[in-house]
Amino acid sequence: MEVMTPASLKQQFKTLKTDLIRFMMSYKFALAEMNTKIDILKQEFQYIHDYNPIEHVTSRIKSPESILKKVQRKGYEFSLPSIRENIRDIAAIRITCSFISDIYEISHMLQNQKDIEVIACKDYIKNPKPNGYQSLHLILQIPIFMSDREDHIFVEIQIRTIAMDFWASLEHKIYYKYNQEVPQKIRDDLREAAITAAQLDKKMENIHKEMNAIKGLNREEEDLQELSINNEKFRLPLDFLAPIMRTADTIE
Repeated sequence: MEVMTPASLKQQFKTLKTDLIRFMMSYKFALAEMNTKIDILKQEFQYIHDYNPIEHVTSRIKSPESILKKVQRKGYEFSLPSIRENIRDIAAIRITCSFISDIYEISHMLQNQKDIEVIACKDYIKNPKPNGYQSLHLILQIPIFMSDREDHIFVEIQIRTIAMDFWASLEHKIYYKYNQEVPQKIRDDLREAAITAAQLDKKMENIHKEMNAIKGLNREEEDLQELSINNEKFRLPLDFLAPIMRTADTIE
């Protein structure tokens, strides 16, 4: 049996500390990478479609204590490789949208990113949980380039409407208050509230579609001559637009 000297023990703790720092940093960088991707898509949508489908974006990294509790609860091996492979919600992002159609549009755009691998997709909107919970969950894996290696990190994405998020937040608070022992009547009321929230989402979606139909797809020539970038408006010269307008007239 090898006897650990103070020097070797110190070195072992130093190595462990470095490994833990690198482990948590990789998830921090993965969140930063995903948040950048989401922000780019958000701005692109705003510029091209003059519409922002994203209301709020929040992100978090599980604390080491929460990670270890989940490892123990699930019966996984207490090692960094095992945790990295099995705990796939260490880094998580929640995107809150205005409408249900926005959820699927954003999901589609994220899944089409060439450097993103889609690991899992759970649609709790088309198939709500028994308690009424609705949301779209994605497990994505993205590359993170470190100084000496390339890591592939899991990130969980939850996409939901404002109504879904409102219901889920209050449901979580109620269960926390009752320490998971929620009376059946309150469970029934929560399920009924989830149905009401879903009906509201569908109603607002229909209104949204009606407004888009009224607005129409064609813009006035005056609007085409105005270019907005970074909240600054620029007028396009008629010399620039003339060839485009002539081509459009020929097509018609």
